[in-house]
Amino acid sequence: MRLVSFTVEKYRSIETARKIATGDTTILIGPNNEGKSNILRALVTAMHVLTRGIRFRLPRGISSRFYYERQMYNWERDFPLHLQEKQPNGRSVVILEFGLTVEEVQQFRSDIGSDLNGTLPLRMEIGREEAEVKVAKQGRGGKTLTAKSGRVGKFVADRLSFEHIEAVRTARSAQRVVDQLVERELRTLEDDPDYETALQRIAELQAPILEQLSSSMKTTLVTFLPAIQDVRIEISPEGRYQALRRSCEVVVDDGAATRLEYKGDGVQSLAAIGIMRHASEKSTSPLNIVIAVEEPESHLHPEAIHELREVLAQLAKKHQVVLTTHCPLFVNRANLASNVIVKDNKARAASSIKEVRDVLGVRAADNLQNANLILLVEGEEDKTALSSLLAFESHHLRVALEHGTLALDSLLGGSNLAYKTTQHMNTLCSVHAFLDDDDAGRRAFEKALADGLLSHAEVNFATCDGKAEAELEDLYDAAVYQSMIDKAYGVELGSVPFRSSGKWSDRMRDSFRKQGKLWNDRVKNDLKRKIALLVADDPGNALQKRNRGSLDALIRALEKRLAEPA
Repeated sequence: MRLVSFTVEKYRSIETARKIATGDTTILIGPNNEGKSNILRALVTAMHVLTRGIRFRLPRGISSRFYYERQMYNWERDFPLHLQEKQPNGRSVVILEFGLTVEEVQQFRSDIGSDLNGTLPLRMEIGREEAEVKVAKQGRGGKTLTAKSGRVGKFVADRLSFEHIEAVRTARSAQRVVDQLVERELRTLEDDPDYETALQRIAELQAPILEQLSSSMKTTLVTFLPAIQDVRIEISPEGRYQALRRSCEVVVDDGAATRLEYKGDGVQSLAAIGIMRHASEKSTSPLNIVIAVEEPESHLHPEAIHELREVLAQLAKKHQVVLTTHCPLFVNRANLASNVIVKDNKARAASSIKEVRDVLGVRAADNLQNANLILLVEGEEDKTALSSLLAFESHHLRVALEHGTLALDSLLGGSNLAYKTTQHMNTLCSVHAFLDDDDAGRRAFEKALADGLLSHAEVNFATCDGKAEAELEDLYDAAVYQSMIDKAYGVELGSVPFRSSGKWSDRMRDSFRKQGKLWNDRVKNDLKRKIALLVADDPGNALQKRNRGSLDALIRALEKRLAEPA
């Protein structure tokens, strides 16, 4: 069972936000004070009404005290202020639409005695003194199902769980998640005969103490209230189960074993979400979990945000995640419609990446305004040569370069890979890297990989057969630039040093020095620039046939990534 959409009516600043579609991940974005947090809070409240209220077997008119105690709903705060005078008995409404599997449709028919077409809409009405769950189904069967709303709600609650991780994530947030995880897991024991026997023994041991307390209390109370006939202190079976399910605490040892509540804000924030991930991965429960996260970037260092993005992506593979954010890193480029723009207290799916950038206040450089994919290369000379090579070798890439959907940017040194990647991700661009296959290039990628910035699928190296290290110039045919070097520098490349197995820069250095020529970074960079211009002028003859494999692989990777949804 999955939540496929929800509608919010008359909740705080939101008068109506209809049919907000929910998939694996749903991202609510928008300026401050435009309603995205209110939409998420409305969903949180409705899911609590459904999954917590019914599970506690509250009557159909659920006492609002249950929600007040947990600060879930307060009519004076949560019903729109400008409507309160005209509608003193008004209710906030949230409609949750669920999608059922074929097996669940059959089970629904068996348990409830009604047929469904695969979707089940439930209407939560929450007022001053009560919250009600109704079936919002139109047509002939709607009235019949509404009469069975208690059973219908329990059917959903038995198959769906809900977790809420607030923007201010304290140790209490993490503890609540752990409590719910422990409760879920320990429920599986309650069908074990040995567990039942043990609980019965506990009840027998408690009975005489409770009887003695009851008798003592009766004696005291009769003195003040002579009409009292009896006083009984009891622990219900459910209360005993509840106590055993939820008595735990979290101790974190990061050099000093300390209760989580005494750790810093950043640790508590990550712990709450990390524990939620663990709960979803390790849970033996078959329930689908809908996880609502407010501003996951709160309290976190930029590197931790990248790690957290991967955590949420992993969560979304198994469960559903709904989050609010101001951070571009959490925007879903692969499925643009999953980004819901909340503005002027209304909500709608994003239609373009430019629209998302505008809402988040992202300002891309003029030459990157239309870019969906940025190819990061090591230097300006690589950018010059590769722009021409890619356009010559691939029609698809040529069109993308002309339209600006593919753009190249230079790192000005491989050590800047992590910084540049983050910079472009913050402008909602996807990133691919083409690096020299040397120690510096590999270390730069390994750092970006460890920081969660790039994956193995998002990088290619300029490799050459038979070379332990290589760089882009190793892919070029020396015939393209040999005469230029002879004329400009007085160096002949037919010598043994240039035919060695080292990478291009090392071979060129040895050739220059062997012939008594100056070689330093300035000479090297000047030479690379001149060679890049020659390659750009004649891309069709620039590559060695036997060493072009890595460039062909880069072209395939870029074409594949550009074919993905923007």
